[in-house]
Amino acid sequence: MVDVLAVRALPNHRLYLRFSTGEEGEVSLQDLIDTDAPMLRPLRDEAEFSRVFLEMGNPAWPHGFDLDAIALYMSLSEQGLLRRSAA
Repeated sequence: MVDVLAVRALPNHRLYLRFSTGEEGEVSLQDLIDTDAPMLRPLRDEAEFSRVFLEMGNPAWPHGFDLDAIALYMSLSEQGLLRRSAA
């Protein structure tokens, strides 16, 4: 089981993520947001995007959209984008 322990919105629709494995990384959601899916439209607004919070170990937004922590972890791991957390 992998959870996100910390999430922070970064400029240009990116997220900083710290995982329960002790690793951290950044992911861009720009391509996902560009798909124009109805649940993603609110996230085009950087102010709304920055309202990200954690819900049961997954990044989520007030309008009901969330991301799966395990899928995020696997994607970042496969791309070699994880590093050991300093915290």
